Amino acid sequence: MRPTFDRIDKVLAERADRLLEVRREIHAFPEVAWTEHRTSELVYSELTEAGLSPRRVGATGIVCDLPGSTGAATRRRIGLRADLDALPIPEETGLPYASTRSGISHACGHDVHTASVLGAGLALADLSVRGELPVGVRLVFQPAEEVQPGGAETFLQNGVIEGVEQIYAVHCDPKIEVGTVGSRIGSITSASDPITVTLRSHGGHTSRPHMTGDVVYALGQVIAQASGVLGRRMDPRAGVNLTWGAVHAGNATNAIPTSGTLMGTLRVLDVEEWARAGEVLDRAITQIVAPYGVEVEVNHVRGVPPTVNEASCVAHIEEAASDVVGEESVHLTEQSLGGEDFGWYLHRVPGAMVRLGVRTPGAPVADLHRADLVVDERAIVIGARMLARTAVIAGTAPAPAPLV
Repeated sequence: MRPTFDRIDKVLAERADRLLEVRREIHAFPEVAWTEHRTSELVYSELTEAGLSPRRVGATGIVCDLPGSTGAATRRRIGLRADLDALPIPEETGLPYASTRSGISHACGHDVHTASVLGAGLALADLSVRGELPVGVRLVFQPAEEVQPGGAETFLQNGVIEGVEQIYAVHCDPKIEVGTVGSRIGSITSASDPITVTLRSHGGHTSRPHMTGDVVYALGQVIAQASGVLGRRMDPRAGVNLTWGAVHAGNATNAIPTSGTLMGTLRVLDVEEWARAGEVLDRAITQIVAPYGVEVEVNHVRGVPPTVNEASCVAHIEEAASDVVGEESVHLTEQSLGGEDFGWYLHRVPGAMVRLGVRTPGAPVADLHRADLVVDERAIVIGARMLARTAVIAGTAPAPAPLV
């Protein structure tokens, strides 16, 4: 495969400056979920100008198929996915191409993901024209990763995954240096489910709590006890975490309010335990507040599933990464309780996501979703080279077993 890889690198070397321009334009004009019109138009134009035939999915999604070379392998198709949306976070980097839109920025690196998948697609398109692409490839540019329900679910409903046997993605990681890649088999990110608990009673005076249902006290009991119940009712190896982020009830010191709400997030690393977590939590909360004479409503939204990397797919992308950055720079990465809607794709077909190092050597360790996030732009071509190689490697290997 060395001549093929050398050709990929040649194409990406020729296009590196343009990929950098594309990334900076996306970065300067960020768009939040479901509004990525300028971003998707830019991607569409770049693909069209390269002689490809992208198609739109919904208002802001883009999908583009690259045919494999003649033969049985052309019936196989590998997916490469990028996300397009930015976050409602102001940018504080001071970069010359910083966000021009107040309160919005690419603080999660989706601009880098998009440029990397675009670059990989252009390199693979060159192989396709030359009759050297061993497998069909579908480029997936998805909107709305940062919200729930998000773009992955919409794409699945629109059949974007149909005919795709395996799918791959990268995610920026500012904790590791550019030129390194983090990978692991199994759950790399967690399920992330928004939880809202609403308690109601007829309210009353704080001097007579026995004459009403005290929603404030009952909310406190849910805060204190619900996590402990989950810890004893669910497999402790499943990585279950319940954290409350907001509580609202009342506005007077001497009045018991008629309602109160509690909002948080349930996170689970194991798919099977995620499937039963809602029922366990709903029953636990109902039982916790039962003594206090309040009405209870639990709204558990199935947000995103765990992102579970399949073993053979991890082997393919690790092989590609090793060829690009060196075997010594491909590391086992930690599991994260963060959510990623790429998990919905891996709920349907095998695949893998790896962490792409974007920290400039010597720079402070940062994190995602920060207003001062700065990525080392050398990661763009590294990501593109790795994803393009992954498609070739996966396309020449036996297909993984379909998910049951």
